[in-house]
Amino acid sequence: MESSREQKPNTPLRRGWTTGACATAATKAALTALVTGEFPDPVEIILPKGETPNFALCFESLNDSGAYAGIVKDAGDDPDVTHGATIIAHVVPLPQGSGVVFAAGEGVGTVSKAGLAISPGEAAINPVPRQMMCDVVGEICAEHMLPPDLKITISVPGGEDLAKQTWNPRLGILGGISILGTTGIVHPFSCSAWIHSIHRGIDVARAANFQRVVGATGSTSEDVAQKLYQLPETALLDMGDFAGGLLKYLRKHPVPNLTIAGGFAKLTKLAQGALDLHSGRSQVDFQWLADQVELLHETPLNQNIKKQILNANTAAEVLELTQNMDIDMAEQVARLAQKSAQGVLRDAAVSVEILVVSRNGVILARV
Repeated sequence: MESSREQKPNTPLRRGWTTGACATAATKAALTALVTGEFPDPVEIILPKGETPNFALCFESLNDSGAYAGIVKDAGDDPDVTHGATIIAHVVPLPQGSGVVFAAGEGVGTVSKAGLAISPGEAAINPVPRQMMCDVVGEICAEHMLPPDLKITISVPGGEDLAKQTWNPRLGILGGISILGTTGIVHPFSCSAWIHSIHRGIDVARAANFQRVVGATGSTSEDVAQKLYQLPETALLDMGDFAGGLLKYLRKHPVPNLTIAGGFAKLTKLAQGALDLHSGRSQVDFQWLADQVELLHETPLNQNIKKQILNANTAAEVLELTQNMDIDMAEQVARLAQKSAQGVLRDAAVSVEILVVSRNGVILARV
């Protein structure tokens, strides 16, 4: 779990790299060595938004059991529990037609419950890092005219202990940390610095006379909102978890139209009235979700259904359950999130739109 840290006065916070970026770089180095016999050091990768960072290897080994490469994670000035951890990729060839297979090595968790982006039984390596590694495999194998059939095992020595400081045990991710990241970049976590940057973003938008700005909880929902309205980068406010910091400043410095875009879980918290959406400071209330489902159902819920909601692992699990019941919980959450936002804005001249966006960038509700 992340915790806040005071920012040094007038000192910009240094950004770092996600475990997913490190795992991708380690995979590229190991696979290159497996194919050519030589480890690139440093190794360059392309991140989802086009950046091309270089990573130094801290460990390399090439033998009959495959190729290993390790990278020490640098989280910059973010108080990330995985800062300084070694991310190791072990790459071995598989029979033709196997494709790319991911495995959890020492210190990387395995998913045991439904509701996450990865299915139960799979290594806790999230979709974007998986895609980044698959892209590397495709590129190198195509260059050397080899079939892209490989097993990639990611390990993080000491990861099982690190995971105790995260939400992984509660989410049913067993045995270690998750390999995460949607952009490859870790943005330093300082409440005051982040909220200050949101405020400056609003100032810039007002000076440019923008009629709409976007506050998104993450890059996927931000991309959806940007494409929906064809907005310039300067209209995108890096809201993240700080819905309150955004809304309170807009109350005094209004922009005519605000789109808040995010995933179902984050916007559920906003619908519940939370203004800080960080997992360490607000939680999804499953009793609240059960009450909303019952309200939409218009008759008392079957006790088995209610029990499933109350015992759900994640908000996404509840969303899937209600979708199967033809209950539009995404729209209900959007309406209540809009109401919460309007409550903070009070009588400010700001029209609020809520977009609930799925993990793969589909708009689930628009209010």
